[in-house]
Amino acid sequence: MSEPVSASKRAYWRANLTLMGILLAIWFTVSFGFGILLRPWLDLVSLGGAPLGFWFAQQGSIFTFVILIFYYAHAMNRLETKYGVRDDVNGSDSEGEDAS
Repeated sequence: MSEPVSASKRAYWRANLTLMGILLAIWFTVSFGFGILLRPWLDLVSLGGAPLGFWFAQQGSIFTFVILIFYYAHAMNRLETKYGVRDDVNGSDSEGEDAS
C-alpha cells in the first residue's frame, strides 16, 4: 500500500519543479532565443570581435548552461536542507526510510 504524501514532501517537489522550470526557461531563452530567434538583432552588437548572436549560439549558451548546473546544485542543497530530505551516506533519507 502506498503511504499518503505529506504536505512537506508536496511542497518540496513543487519547489523542485518550479526551480527546474525556471532554469529550463532561462536555458531555452539563451540557447534558442538568443542564438537563433534574436540573432539578427543581437548581431548588431559585437563581443570580442564576434557578433553577439553568434557568440550566444557558440559559447554563451554553453557558459549559461554550466552556470545553471552549479546554481541548480546550490539551490537544491538549500531546498533539501529547508525541507529535511537530505540523504545520508547509507542511502536512507532523514526520515529513516530506505532509498530502495
